[in-house]
Amino acid sequence: MADFRKQRAAMKFCFLLGKSGTETLEMLKTAYKDDAMGKTQVFEWFSRFKNGEMSIDDKPRSGRPSTARTHENVEKIREIIKEDRRRTIEEIVELSGFFLFPRMKRDMKGKNDGGAVKYLNR
Repeated sequence: MADFRKQRAAMKFCFLLGKSGTETLEMLKTAYKDDAMGKTQVFEWFSRFKNGEMSIDDKPRSGRPSTARTHENVEKIREIIKEDRRRTIEEIVELSGFFLFPRMKRDMKGKNDGGAVKYLNR
């Protein structure tokens, strides 16, 4: 998973150089490819910077705690898939106890050919 704090630092740098949100978005897409922040996020951060909020730290929020893509988590998912490569995303979520993020769901959708293992091996 992408380290959004680094991307926010890059955005702040671009902002201070006078780059537009659109220019910054394109640079992030070039540098981070599929892991780049989305257009809405980039423009929200640019709005913060324009309002004088120069911190790149995320504001605390309520709701579901964030999860991390760690080696242990990836291995757990990999083992579940190896047991039965035809499991649905819902079954993987239930067995692992992890929330699978929308991008991962999109990339794995309809793939019974080990697509999840290929995704995790990236």
